[in-house]
Amino acid sequence: MNSEDTALRRLAARVGILPEYVDQTGETRSAHDETRRALLAALGFDADDEAAAQRTLDALDEHAQREVIDPVFVGRVFDERTHVLETRGHDGPWRLEIDLDDGEHVIETGETLGERLRLPRLPIGYHRLRLSCHEGGRTKEAPQLRIVSPEHCVPPADLLGGDRAFGLTVNLYTVRSKSNWGVGDFTDLAVLANWAGEVGADFIGVNPLHALLNRGHDVSPYSPVTRLFRNPIYIDVMQVPELAHAPELRDRIASPEFRAELDALRDSDDVRYEQVMAVKGLVLTALHRVFLDRASQRPNPRAELYERFVEESDPALTRFATWMTIAEREGSDWRNWPAELRDPDSEAVRRYAEEHHSRVEYHRWLQYEADRQLAQAATVARSAGMRIGLYQDLAIGSSLCGADTWAYPELFVRTVSLGAPPDPYALMGQNWGLPPIDPHALRRVGYDYFVQLLRNALRHAGALRIDHILGFFRQFWIPEGMRGEQGAYLRAPTEELFGILALESVRHSAVIVGEDLGTVPPGVPPVLERWQVLSSRVMFFERGENGSFRPPDEYPALALATADTHDMAPIAGFWSGRDIDIRVAVGLLDEDSADDARQWREHERGKLHERLVAEGVLHADGDYTPGELRAAVHALICRSPSVLVGLALDDLSGETEPVNVPGVGPDRFASWTRKMREPIEVITTSSETTLTIHCGERHRPTDG
Repeated sequence: MNSEDTALRRLAARVGILPEYVDQTGETRSAHDETRRALLAALGFDADDEAAAQRTLDALDEHAQREVIDPVFVGRVFDERTHVLETRGHDGPWRLEIDLDDGEHVIETGETLGERLRLPRLPIGYHRLRLSCHEGGRTKEAPQLRIVSPEHCVPPADLLGGDRAFGLTVNLYTVRSKSNWGVGDFTDLAVLANWAGEVGADFIGVNPLHALLNRGHDVSPYSPVTRLFRNPIYIDVMQVPELAHAPELRDRIASPEFRAELDALRDSDDVRYEQVMAVKGLVLTALHRVFLDRASQRPNPRAELYERFVEESDPALTRFATWMTIAEREGSDWRNWPAELRDPDSEAVRRYAEEHHSRVEYHRWLQYEADRQLAQAATVARSAGMRIGLYQDLAIGSSLCGADTWAYPELFVRTVSLGAPPDPYALMGQNWGLPPIDPHALRRVGYDYFVQLLRNALRHAGALRIDHILGFFRQFWIPEGMRGEQGAYLRAPTEELFGILALESVRHSAVIVGEDLGTVPPGVPPVLERWQVLSSRVMFFERGENGSFRPPDEYPALALATADTHDMAPIAGFWSGRDIDIRVAVGLLDEDSADDARQWREHERGKLHERLVAEGVLHADGDYTPGELRAAVHALICRSPSVLVGLALDDLSGETEPVNVPGVGPDRFASWTRKMREPIEVITTSSETTLTIHCGERHRPTDG
């Protein structure tokens, strides 16, 4: 038998494990059989030996033959295949019921079912089909979820009328203000949105707002306990309506002791997540009791809005609130809970939720209030003239020990981690420690979790950034116990994922930006363009030979252009070499390597200066201020044809410290905790900030 043609490898190919890939150096790397076997086992396929692999293949074939119709279909509205039902054929009478997304019910019948059944013209949406076949006195029913998508996501021109636009990006947790309680909050976001609109911005982007534990080292916005709900740490307690009905609580907040505690949290140079949430939690718990006391009073519009929010968000909301309630008492890693509480559908969990009903209710209410305040910030953004408004961020995954993996155990593969293959920046590959979602399981449940993710991320947003959009094509999976370079790619259901993304984009009137940095296969850019998903273009990565910076006119039009990312030093930190100093301090560089890095940085500074001068945005004599340098960089990317340009608040204000240093633990660098040096009251009134925006008016529509 050909060693390349084995049951193991055929099975691996059948479930989507790619046999090889091309890395960033151009080298072809092949998947190992050991990796194939480990990934198949993680997905629930028996492939211990050749006989087992063949039995699994046979079982898959047998199952496919039994299906009269595919249980899920995703297609574009103008594709004729979308309006034809492919079947296995049937000689007896049949009945087809269609529950359309808009509530209409259609019934069709016939005597003999062929292999292609013409459907009525279906609009975009989620439609439920039920095909019943009658034969020999028996009825066989086959359901199908038929998702009809638009041709593509919302093009930027639909919101911008053909203009290009710029916006601001901010790590909300880093924001200082005179009013917040030690972490940036939704009121700060509204203030920034109003100011940004005044200076000509059309969007304001934020870090992922997903729920975190807010204690210990579990503070990365890219490793949340759930991606379905938001972090209540961003709630502005002083804006909670119940405070108006709690005079004793207002007096306590105004007391010298309480104000001193808040001052200490504000003055700290880092975000003290646990202390902030402890202080906020005490007040929010009291405010929730006020809400409950008033909820029975009718009419009560706020209580009615809360009830509507719960109804729209359940059952996912109650499951998350239940997880939070149990985690407060049993610890944050559900894998260490008593066995009867590890199953979200168990009788023990139901009883626990009943016994702690008030606390479950509290966590549901927190999500309602967070959603309400975020909606207010979005309204402020629109009122300030922003044509896009809030630009939100969807992280690639959820924590292994968090709420999502507990609530949806059938979806997550717990013995595998997402990561990235070896590249020049990580020679051994990267292991992100996030459990992937089984694409086969996701499809079996009709993509319900994926749809929920998108809807919650797009709520109140005019744009959404998809972290690691390459995961829509393939994901790099690393089996438990293996090194990063031993992983392999698993193919994703690309067209189906993009179809659902386009449907939700259109329904929310939101532009989609894909973070497509890293090892990008050649087939990715045309697919993004076809679906009207913006690419990400980072100036510091846009290089030619010998470290030269590409001219801005070489950037693509369908893109979001930025100077840097949250994983990099800000412009001022790059220019000063502060990022190199940090890499030495945390052990990523030894002194010899640091000397080489500093010499190369001197070369890079020269190349950047050369590009800025060539574009006419900086004079050649070197007599310029740090603010003028940052303004020149912004002017450079604003000269690109990219339809969106994002200017980081960190760059506008001259920050030098990064918010994250990838590849090191919190014991060496406290990522995601650094605050900005100045409060937004200073930043938004600074003449230097206005200077470094520099290109705002160029992107606004002109009269006539």
